Amino acid sequence: DVAHYVETDSPLDQEAVNRGTSVYFPNRVIPMLPEALSNGLCSLKPKVDRLALVCDMHISTGGKVIKSRFAKAVMHSAARLTYQEVFGLLWEKTTAPKKYTRIMPHLEHLKSVYEVLIKARHRRGAVDLELPQSRFTFDDEGKISGVIAYPRNHAHQLIEECMITANVEAARFLKKARIPALYRNHPPPDDDRVERLAGFLQTVGLSLPRRDGVTPKDFNQVAKAISVRPDASALAMNLLRAMMQAVYEPKCEGHFGLALKEYAHFTSPIRRYPDLLVHRAITHVLAGGKPAGYRYSAAQMEDLGQQCSTTERRAEEASRDVEKWLKCEFMLDKVGEEFDGIVTGVTEFGIFVELNGMLIEGLVHVTALGNDYYTFDHGRQQLVGRRSGDRYTLATAVRVRVAGVSIEDRKIDFELVDAGSVKKNKTPYADKQKNKQRKRNSGAGKARNKRRRQ
Repeated sequence: DVAHYVETDSPLDQEAVNRGTSVYFPNRVIPMLPEALSNGLCSLKPKVDRLALVCDMHISTGGKVIKSRFAKAVMHSAARLTYQEVFGLLWEKTTAPKKYTRIMPHLEHLKSVYEVLIKARHRRGAVDLELPQSRFTFDDEGKISGVIAYPRNHAHQLIEECMITANVEAARFLKKARIPALYRNHPPPDDDRVERLAGFLQTVGLSLPRRDGVTPKDFNQVAKAISVRPDASALAMNLLRAMMQAVYEPKCEGHFGLALKEYAHFTSPIRRYPDLLVHRAITHVLAGGKPAGYRYSAAQMEDLGQQCSTTERRAEEASRDVEKWLKCEFMLDKVGEEFDGIVTGVTEFGIFVELNGMLIEGLVHVTALGNDYYTFDHGRQQLVGRRSGDRYTLATAVRVRVAGVSIEDRKIDFELVDAGSVKKNKTPYADKQKNKQRKRNSGAGKARNKRRRQ
């Protein structure tokens, strides 16, 4: 219950507005609120009472919230568990330590809630884009020592689904109360974005189910097709770029990516100012307050929404910039070393290669592709050697050598170890998919399909 400690218009509140959000870096956090609150009074700790604003929800076996209520409460945490511990206990069935015996029935029950919520998510067609995150390790002196791809597991998704469900109920509660508040809106992509995405997907052997009135289910269908491909990471990023940015606004417009009609941010008032505003609005209603007597007007919420959207983007840009800086620092002493990677982007000036298992990307300039003249085939998203016929397209496996690193520019340059290793007789993944489709559409393919159906 951060709102209990952070009073409106206090110096603490004004600084929180200016920051808008906590900023997360690989080895430190710049908190929105002082550490005495963010890591102390407003942070759950085992066996310690904490003031809370809770959402009590009753969920059916179909994953639907039957009823919910918000209330002031005191939370007494039973234990501090990590995502990996919970994943091990619930999904890998590791033996629970004796200290967790008492809470195991609660964890099992929570898992059953997650299972019905995730089924409901799939039914409504929310877009599932699994983008692995970079995890950085540091030595005793604080110098970066490693970078690995860190995928999410079911324990992460369990918490996410519970938070999403609470966020929906918060949005519905505020909408019904007609209280000025901030909603988390994610508009559907505009026509231009949809057309560009559809054109790109065709170059890689995929298609968008429909272009007019595109729905989250259409995007999710593409996401599922992408997930089994070797170039999944690169394609997922293109799908993500085709979607609009989510924003904070005082009018409830729904969330396209989550396929939800109402959505607000309620679960993280320690690190996001919009959540703190939602807490204040709910607290006002719980105390019997009316919209007319609320501290904030609709116009003020409009301004705060724009401010919070701006600070969120600023924080994301800062985090990305630091990650790029750290990756460059990590590769500084690896100039001349060789790595295996996969092509994640193709342009007229070269190919972008991501190193396997590291999520570190660099450029192989077109002049470093070999003794040939390469032309960019935009339709097929590939570079083709005029003399050799060598071609480089998305998901092409390559071996590269680190040629140079610029921390100042946040750039890494690669060169191919064997510039002639990708020959014209090596069919790119997208072309393989198109060839399969042609065979299915041929007479022989139709006959085979008919026999299979029979």
